[in-house]
Amino acid sequence: MNNHTEKTKEAPAQEDFREYYRKLRKRLFAASCIAFLIPLILLSVYFHIQFNVNLKKSSQLHLMSLAESQRNTIDLFLQERVANILSLFHRSEFHLTPNQARMNSYLMHLSEFSDAFVDVGFMNPQGLQIGYAGPYPHLRGKDYSQENWYQSLMKAERNYYISDIYLGFRNKPHFTIAVKQPVGPGTYVMRATLDPDKFYMFLRTIAQGKAVECSLINMEGNYQIVDPDQGELLAKSPYNPLALMASDVVEFSFEGKKHLVASARLTEVPWLLIVGQPEEIAYAKMYQTRRVMIAAGVLIVLVVFTAIWLTTSRLLRKAEETEASRRELKSQLFHAAKLVSIGELAAGVAHEINNPLAIILSQCRVVNDIFDPEYGGSQAAGPETGEQVREEVAIIEEAVYRARGITEKLLQSSRRTEPKLEKCHMNDLIDEVIDGFMERELKVSNIELVRDYDPELPHILTDRDQMRQVIQNLINNAVDAIGEEGKITLAARRAGNEVRITVSDTGKGMTQEELEKIFLPFFTTKQAGKGTGLGLPISLNIVESMGGRIDVQSMPGAGTSFIITLPVADSERSG
Repeated sequence: MNNHTEKTKEAPAQEDFREYYRKLRKRLFAASCIAFLIPLILLSVYFHIQFNVNLKKSSQLHLMSLAESQRNTIDLFLQERVANILSLFHRSEFHLTPNQARMNSYLMHLSEFSDAFVDVGFMNPQGLQIGYAGPYPHLRGKDYSQENWYQSLMKAERNYYISDIYLGFRNKPHFTIAVKQPVGPGTYVMRATLDPDKFYMFLRTIAQGKAVECSLINMEGNYQIVDPDQGELLAKSPYNPLALMASDVVEFSFEGKKHLVASARLTEVPWLLIVGQPEEIAYAKMYQTRRVMIAAGVLIVLVVFTAIWLTTSRLLRKAEETEASRRELKSQLFHAAKLVSIGELAAGVAHEINNPLAIILSQCRVVNDIFDPEYGGSQAAGPETGEQVREEVAIIEEAVYRARGITEKLLQSSRRTEPKLEKCHMNDLIDEVIDGFMERELKVSNIELVRDYDPELPHILTDRDQMRQVIQNLINNAVDAIGEEGKITLAARRAGNEVRITVSDTGKGMTQEELEKIFLPFFTTKQAGKGTGLGLPISLNIVESMGGRIDVQSMPGAGTSFIITLPVADSERSG
């Protein structure tokens, strides 16, 4: 039966043990993940953002560099066209009144340098075009003196001028490069027009990068050169020149798509070069790198996650095995201690029972001797003999009662009976124990009794009879420890949701070795025959059955204090 009970108790303990390690494994795993993964994730996010910013900046710088490179190429192209036209003044066949053949040779000469040249014209100091070669012969003899480009050329400090795209007399978009040259008293002008379509093809040839779109706008935002699919010449562009010039690269939405736009102002003409590229292409490298970084980050997190799981599982498995071994060893030690205690208990029981049994045996022999003729006894029982026998039998009865008392106390110390709990005020209960006979005995023994009660002490749930027995046992022990002339202090105080009853004496005290054994059955510090050593074990069982505990403080020569701690009744708990 006992073996079955032990196994039944052991099973929940084992389950609690396993549940504890299951919870510990989860908590340790969660804490490790927080400690390792969160900083890793935060660092990954930080570096991811910084890397994206740098890649984005790199893409913008690349586009800006492309715009500046194209700007320099266009400026160089225009400078070469100006040089081509200026060289006509220095040809050997140059004449102030050129004939048609000479003008045709001029146009042929220009076409050798660039197929963007459409025609060529020569103007006298009055702005009259006296020589022309090209597809618009009706322009020969036209007066250009009132044209904006002509007047701008005449006012300009440099000897050439490049106009915006305009329709002019031919009513077709084109732009003019004009060069002035003073000859004698007057200033003559050689001008040539360039085809915007051919100029756009030139832009296409110098464009670098995938899906790069180039266009030219003037300072009013009108297209000068543009892809026909993107806009029309002289039409208003969606770009604000001032906003573009204020920033190197801007993000711009065009036809529902986001574009990255860089701009660069030309030096030869007040135009703005616009270089645009769709964001998904401009940031393609960034997006690809982002995907790689995210995949790498997820992989690293999974690796760390797995490593944490395996490490914590292995460590906790070892800790669980170690704890199981420790518990097994503790169980074996406890079992050995129980065997030792049983041995000591058996020795105590044998010693205590042997004393009354020896008395019984001795008295039985005396009775036998009374009736034994060999020792002067008589078979006839007279009055004197009967009286003598009754005296001996009384001694035998006393020894039997003593033995029975020992066995009852032994059974009481080993039996855990459920206390009958009721609300009780400890101040009143202590007074019930000491008032009357016990108080008079203390006065006779010159022992001062001090009562130190808290008047606001709350009620506790306890068995009045059992608790009265505990207080009485502790007071009796204090009296025995003092002997004569001393002081016993009974104190009752509240400590949070607990009540503490202290029984202190000024007796001889106990050593550390004695303190470790006082709750063992049959251990006593009293003189032989004055104590059974069962009072304190019984008291401890009673207090623990009520959810309390007993603590002891003692030093040799400084007295002893027993502190009983019991929980306050639920109805009077604070908080």
